[in-house]
Formats: sequence, C-alpha cells, structure tokens
Amino acid sequence: MGYEIQGRLHAIMDTNQVTERFRKREFVLETADNPQYPQFVMFQLTGNRCESIESFKVGDEVKVDFSLRGREWKSPQGEIRYFNSLDVWTVEHAGGPAGDEPPLPDGPPPGFDDDVPF
Repeated sequence: MGYEIQGRLHAIMDTNQVTERFRKREFVLETADNPQYPQFVMFQLTGNRCESIESFKVGDEVKVDFSLRGREWKSPQGEIRYFNSLDVWTVEHAGGPAGDEPPLPDGPPPGFDDDVPF
C-alpha cells in the first residue's frame, strides 16, 4: 500500500553508503496540517532513488509518494526492538513534476492575427 504526503523540505542529508550494495539518503519534510504544531517527518531514499532529490532545495514545497515499512530486530542478548521506515518512491514539486520551462501562456501570442491575408 502506498501513501502520499505534501509539505516543505526542511533538511536534506548526504547519501550514506550503508553496505557495498546498499545506500540511502534521508530528508525531513515539515508538514503543517495544524500550523501551530508543525510535524517534522524523516523519509529515506534508497539505491538509485538517492539522486532524485538533487533538483530540490530546502524550503521547496514537495509531494512525496512513499511506503511504510517495519521490521523486528532481536539483539544477541534477546532484546526485541521494532523499526519503521518511510521508503520514498517519488518526490516532485507540489505543483507537479519539476521543470525549468515556464508555463505556456493562454491564448494566441501577442501580435497574432488569424485573418487570412487574401
């Protein structure tokens, strides 16, 4: 099951090479469902997705598609702990995919005359 959330990028961490074949990059999203009590939620990008945050900067409004993951871990002493992670599938600007092109203007270009010249 996937989830979607929108918010403002609060922090972007460096990529961390965890093992030879596994790397992750974390970032924090500030959500303000209740502006008086903003929430700061950490997400993680893994593998080839680590680069998908490169075109964003702190302060950008983004939409994040993610999955909620959890696992159980048992220490050598027998202590059991539980861990959660928010694994990101996509990050895009809140208005849609990132792009450097300005939106197309409405209507014909200035000086356009659709009158046939004959």
